[in-house]
Amino acid sequence: MDNERVRAICLGLPYVTETLNWGHHLVYFVGDKAIGGKMFAMTDLDGAGTGVLWFHCGAERFHELLENENMVASPYLARAYWVTLLRWNALRAGETEEELRRAYALVYAKLPARTKKVLARPARERAKAIRERKKAATLQTRNKKSP
Repeated sequence: MDNERVRAICLGLPYVTETLNWGHHLVYFVGDKAIGGKMFAMTDLDGAGTGVLWFHCGAERFHELLENENMVASPYLARAYWVTLLRWNALRAGETEEELRRAYALVYAKLPARTKKVLARPARERAKAIRERKKAATLQTRNKKSP
């Protein structure tokens, strides 16, 4: 398993978007952040942070996964039941893929109804709604900065 394989798995799931956050984390969202999408996994691109892969696992799996010596509670996100793989071989490739799919499903299930409604639209309508929301957010930010 590596960053590219994780990227292929995550982007192969419906409605997933990716962003580069905090300088060196590739973050995967269920739905675009502009319409209320939520992150479900992230990878460390430069090796400067803790671990190589972070993902949401839910309360039921959290303590079970922490029994693996190559996994730890994710810094800043442990209270939301996120774990961190300290190295790529902490889980077998199939297990990692299964955990990513589970993380996606857990986060999708908790998305607000309005976000799911936008995601259910045909691709063109969904893209238009996202563009409009980003435009509105940009205008709102500009208005807050102006005296």
